[in-house]
Amino acid sequence: MTTELIRVPDIGTGEGEVIEILVNVGDTIEAEQSLLTLESDKASMEIPAPKAGIIKNIKVRLGDRLKEGDELLELEVDSAAAEPAAVVEAPAAVAETPAAAAAAASAPAVPADGAVTTRIKDVEVPDIGSAGKARVIELLIKAGDAVSEEQSLLTLESDKASMEIPSPVSGTVVEVLAKLDSEVSEGNLICRIEVTEAAGQASAPAEAAPAPAPAPAPQQEIVGGPASVAPASKPEVACKPGDSGACVHAGPAVRKLAREFGVDLGQISPTGPHQRILKEDVQAFVKQRLNAPAAASSGGMGIEPIPEVDFSRFGKVENVPMTRLQQIGASNLHRAWLNIPHVTQFESADITELEAFRKAQKAAADKAGTKLTVLPFLLKACAHLLKELPEFNSSLAPNGKELIMKQYVHIGFAVDTPDGLLVPVIRDVDQKSLLQLALEAAELADKARNKKLSPEQMQGGCFTISSLGHIGGTGFTPIVNAPEVAILGVSRASMQPVWDGRDFAPRLMLPLSLSYDHRVINGAAAARFTRRLADVLAEIRSLLL
Repeated sequence: MTTELIRVPDIGTGEGEVIEILVNVGDTIEAEQSLLTLESDKASMEIPAPKAGIIKNIKVRLGDRLKEGDELLELEVDSAAAEPAAVVEAPAAVAETPAAAAAAASAPAVPADGAVTTRIKDVEVPDIGSAGKARVIELLIKAGDAVSEEQSLLTLESDKASMEIPSPVSGTVVEVLAKLDSEVSEGNLICRIEVTEAAGQASAPAEAAPAPAPAPAPQQEIVGGPASVAPASKPEVACKPGDSGACVHAGPAVRKLAREFGVDLGQISPTGPHQRILKEDVQAFVKQRLNAPAAASSGGMGIEPIPEVDFSRFGKVENVPMTRLQQIGASNLHRAWLNIPHVTQFESADITELEAFRKAQKAAADKAGTKLTVLPFLLKACAHLLKELPEFNSSLAPNGKELIMKQYVHIGFAVDTPDGLLVPVIRDVDQKSLLQLALEAAELADKARNKKLSPEQMQGGCFTISSLGHIGGTGFTPIVNAPEVAILGVSRASMQPVWDGRDFAPRLMLPLSLSYDHRVINGAAAARFTRRLADVLAEIRSLLL
């Protein structure tokens, strides 16, 4: 192994500022892997490694201004692959505009002294180096704009650099021929500019035009202004979030990251030098958006909102305000549906014997001052299973890496009211009798319908039961009542022929629908829950064991 000193290659414009260091001491790198990003007035470029090796020492820091030949880092390379020269063959300077001689040769005939003439100048893509082709990522002009010499016309991006193409002349943009997101190469037309010239300027012979810049090296990446013309001073414009793409300054790696996240760079606040957007800015923006609540009008999770429709065009309509309870319920259900991966497991329970027992206890229920429905049996059976299968009595921790296991059994049940759905919670269901559960459920349901439920009576649930048996239906998929991890839907029981091994017998079958959070509960566990629940309901006396 030998240690080689890596230096800054020819970067064309003279010097650039270190705005990103992409490697660390000890990193093993491949040939052509980017080491750091330099930014000049007109371009940003990533400096690649000339060969593979291990980084032993980094000799530059963020904010340093470097020029050709400055030391970058020490690289330990395989001595068999080592080469005599340790200078990186990386992006060299490119001719900063198309050859001026061609423009001079196409100048029109000279008018009389003191006269003014106009001509149309075709502006082409200059040599953009080893990339060969680059994508148009920003158009900074439009037809009718007045531009000055050296003013940027568009921004190109290749694999290793982003560059602004300057105007070689001053004038008025007649036509923009480059298209956003299109790939261009040297010689492609960017735009046509109408140039106005005084007689003295127009009469200058073509021979007097400045000689073109020397032919660029094959590895060039930067596009700047003409070598013989000093750049015109241009006021710096500060970027602000929400500005158009013309104000965005970011390197190729940052732009690639933004595309992967689907982020508009114009919406990001830059924190880098010279109002430059860094990778950390993109990551912070994405994190902020993920943590921010979805707007009411938006579909959420990047989904486009449903388009507005003027229904009055089709007939008479009336706008009826939703109650506050309906609005809150809609928001909660929407949030739960978007955030929880729902799966529903279906089962049927034979409640023939349970129904016979329930009817036989009518006198005892009347004596206790209540009505014994199927709900207390469901509450008791579910409480038993929440202790038997504790993952159903948990919640996913906010960090998504832990389960909060609950040592209590509080179960909510959905109540349909004129103002919307309410879910009162019965506490310590596992410690109460069927008659106690019937009394408490009836009391809470009455409070819900009369708007007398307190907030505390709707909090702390571990599991929810939503029964539509009194209305009808054969099954449905209830939405999990977050932060719970499961909800049981119950439909109307019906008499069905069931094979008993010798014949079909009429049995009262109760449809069950268990929706669950698939992040916490897998399909096998859900199937065990519903099968076990069906068995318990079929033989309710098993709860005594």
